[in-house]
Amino acid sequence: MAVDSNLSSPLGPPACEKDAKALRFIEEMTRNADTVQENLLAEILARNADTEYLRRFNLGGATDRDTFKSKIPVITYEDLQPEIQRIADGDRSPILSAHPISEFLTSSGTSAGERKLMPTIKEELDRRQLLYSLLMPVMNLYVPGLDKGKGMYFLFVKSETKTPGGLPARPVLTSYYKSEHFRSRPYDPYNVYTSPNEAILCPDSFQSMYTQMLCGLLDRLSVLRVGAVFASGLLRAIRFLQLHWSRFAHDIELGCLDSEITDPSIRQCMSGILKPDPVLAEFIRRECKSDNWEKIITRIWPNTKYLDVIVTGAMAQYIPTLEYYSGGLPMACTMYASSECYFGLNLNPMSKPSEVSYTIMPNMAYFEFIPLGGTKAVELVDVKIGKEYELVVTTYAGLCRYRVGDILRVTGFHNSAPQFHFVRRKNVLLSIDSDKTDESELQKAVENASSILHEECGSRVAEYTSYADTSTIPGHYVLYWELLVRDGARQPSHETLTRCCLEMEESLNSVYRQSRVADNSVGPLEIRVVRNGTFEELMDYAISRGASINQYKVPRCVNFTPIVELLDSRVVSAHFSPSLPHWTPERRRR
Repeated sequence: MAVDSNLSSPLGPPACEKDAKALRFIEEMTRNADTVQENLLAEILARNADTEYLRRFNLGGATDRDTFKSKIPVITYEDLQPEIQRIADGDRSPILSAHPISEFLTSSGTSAGERKLMPTIKEELDRRQLLYSLLMPVMNLYVPGLDKGKGMYFLFVKSETKTPGGLPARPVLTSYYKSEHFRSRPYDPYNVYTSPNEAILCPDSFQSMYTQMLCGLLDRLSVLRVGAVFASGLLRAIRFLQLHWSRFAHDIELGCLDSEITDPSIRQCMSGILKPDPVLAEFIRRECKSDNWEKIITRIWPNTKYLDVIVTGAMAQYIPTLEYYSGGLPMACTMYASSECYFGLNLNPMSKPSEVSYTIMPNMAYFEFIPLGGTKAVELVDVKIGKEYELVVTTYAGLCRYRVGDILRVTGFHNSAPQFHFVRRKNVLLSIDSDKTDESELQKAVENASSILHEECGSRVAEYTSYADTSTIPGHYVLYWELLVRDGARQPSHETLTRCCLEMEESLNSVYRQSRVADNSVGPLEIRVVRNGTFEELMDYAISRGASINQYKVPRCVNFTPIVELLDSRVVSAHFSPSLPHWTPERRRR
């Protein structure tokens, strides 16, 4: 399609006129970032002026930034939890937002072991959809011809529940996939998926994954991009293919869907898609029966141009495995979002994972940034290149000066809008998928498990550290334990130590337990018992590398390869959780 030259963008030549409009919008927002932020905050404060929360601080109708920052405190989830609980229990008065809270988005972060509940309003779906609509116009600047094929994306809905007051409580992507914005989206040649809606919306994770992979195999030559939300999700899809390729080949050869797929909407949908294809079936058997799965993505889907997955933060640990399976395909991280708010997008999506930076879109929320180690928040346009900040947001849905918990490093600016590299989640120690375990949670879990040792054989955990092992699919938590055995005749048995594994899992937060039970995204927890003196050796190693003996503390999580190798070389026994921990979608009452 010829594009009007008057619609060109400083970002590059757009692929079509729709893209030109999107790129111009990005330019307009980022050129005027400070004005957009000032007006957006004024709009939020004017709209929510009569809410219970804002009335508490006597703004007197003021909507300017100085008054706002002088009177409204920076808060955490725990500060807001009583108000959120009232809304969840059915209070429909304007507590946080003048607009009705339509649902709660459940965060992967937790409070008191349960997912945080983030209030949202209906119009936020429009704001999220707007950011989604900017992703492909940017990608089309770097990868031409994406309208000539399809994307094979593994997308899933997660378990949801209702609050006592009847509001849905579910992850932000489940909310989006179930919305009319997604289900009734207009045809866009740049956004065609191999997975039918029926498969994406199926709540049974096995049936959903099976159908999505089957459709991807049937359409293998049309696939131009392969993706999932997180890198770990794409690796689970590859592992699923490893386990079930013979079943896929059987279905494709006969044109008959596996009997384990019982969802009526999927079976009806697939009846019009699945036809006998013995040639494709034989191809799949030939490629998958080998033990060598290097470059399997490009072997089965040869036209794939890139992988679309998040590989920043904790997901960076999966990059080598993805490179192995894809033969080194580029990995695109396209956007930066959370349950609290969608923040921005990557204007250079084909950059190396280590160089990914997200441009904050100033129309999404009001943003402030607290310098690491400091207390005074600065404006979006006033951050300094090279400095690290904690992100604070104020949203239309009623979050005011809320600490998101993300640590970001400023890498540059696009026009007047800053660009950030995601550094880490604040206080997160272990993460495999959407699970996030902090040091206090891990400590409590170790204490609970150690009490079993003490009761059964008089032993205790003398010292410990942990490791997120992603060499397995799915990955799993590894705990290295050095034991204090008081009675040599009462050594802890294998059965006792496996019970300790399960007790630790029962002690971890609900997101971890959901990942184990419902999502199958985290494997059984493992305890590796190391010989006595191992943690002394660990300290000696750290001191040899320059650590102060006076300030040395045992790291509660390790990922430096030489340290992991040292620990593994001292392992005397290994034990895995023997069963799944308890988990249900219902939230515990506080």
